[in-house]
Amino acid sequence: MSSADTVLRNRHPSRHLSRHPNGAKPLRVLMISDVYAPRVNGVSTSIQTFRPTLAEHGIEVTLVAPQYPAAAAEADVIRLPSRAVPLDPEDRLMHWSELANLNRRLASTDFDVVHVQTPFAAHYAGVRFARQRHLPCVTTYHTHFEEYLFHYIPFLPKSVMRGAARMLARQQCNTLDAVIVPSTPMAATLRGYGVTAPLRVLPTGLPEAQFIRGDGKRFREQHGIGPERRVTLFVGRAAYEKNIGFLLEVVAIACRARPEILLVIAGEGPALDSLKQQAAKLMIEKHVCFVGYLARESGLRDCYAAADLFTFASLTETQGLVLLEAMAAGLPVLAIPALGAGEIVRPARGAVCASDVADTFAAQLVALLDSPTALAQLSAEAIHFAHEWSADRQAAKLADLYRELATAPIAVEFSQPVTVSS
Repeated sequence: MSSADTVLRNRHPSRHLSRHPNGAKPLRVLMISDVYAPRVNGVSTSIQTFRPTLAEHGIEVTLVAPQYPAAAAEADVIRLPSRAVPLDPEDRLMHWSELANLNRRLASTDFDVVHVQTPFAAHYAGVRFARQRHLPCVTTYHTHFEEYLFHYIPFLPKSVMRGAARMLARQQCNTLDAVIVPSTPMAATLRGYGVTAPLRVLPTGLPEAQFIRGDGKRFREQHGIGPERRVTLFVGRAAYEKNIGFLLEVVAIACRARPEILLVIAGEGPALDSLKQQAAKLMIEKHVCFVGYLARESGLRDCYAAADLFTFASLTETQGLVLLEAMAAGLPVLAIPALGAGEIVRPARGAVCASDVADTFAAQLVALLDSPTALAQLSAEAIHFAHEWSADRQAAKLADLYRELATAPIAVEFSQPVTVSS
């Protein structure tokens, strides 16, 4: 390693920033992400949850994200020119020339920490910026790529895609000072990849607004859903890795015993057309209702209130935040406890562990819908458990991590991660 690889971090002692009410000087974080609103996914939700809450803990966040055609202006959000991603029209790719120029563009602004949210262009731009400024760099590992990349690059063998995903995760994570993971199972997965960087388990929390009950009757009337229908709900991106096709198979079985069952799918994405085709092939069009993306503060809240049960079959969730959102709305959950979802779907938490066999899952679904007493108990448990995942509590932990990184020894070798307690 050359002497240039060992650098002194610039702590910017001359900054004149207002202090946080608790007396601590605010830290300034540069957050970089390849995705953000109006794009709807877990990464966007996590950023939108953490940013305002971090401000209450003395953390000033500037976000760099792609420009979308319908993006609204926000304070402290820098939108960079972008273009559509081939084979994925929902996403955008920021122009590298703009990312490479961030240090010059933000020359008048001091930062203490760089936080990368995604492993694409944002990762390399974030590492580059951190090295230019001699700052610590942390990432959040939001997505378990190895389990579904083959859906999007089908011409390569699954084993090749899994190997490539593991190698990329290992290489990227081991260049950073710390890696945030949303769940303990995901941390174990990264260790299995050979990630040696410090890991911090820190899930996305729930804002208090998430606990506001919607108008279920209004939603049912808007979508022509009669009061006699028993509604099971899926909310999320209509993507192959969400295993929504399995839920269609479950409904095809369950509706034989309970013809009033209706599966509502709230979301859009690359698998939507194939899901509609699958529903037609299974001849369950009258038992499935696709309602698209719903605004979180209105339509989605009403949608949760209209349902009797939330069903979830994804095997790739690093956290399963949507399960907590359903619970906050008082909606019982029937879900396969795979990976990050396994930390949520446990007894006495408003959730039932579902089988990964369609016949058994369908039997569990029917049994729950036939038991109002069980659903009422699960609903009460769900709300109580969801309150434990306070957004403020998680933001306080993230603020503490930023401060640990910002006050680490000033002599840092960028090829080695800074030690951070777990």
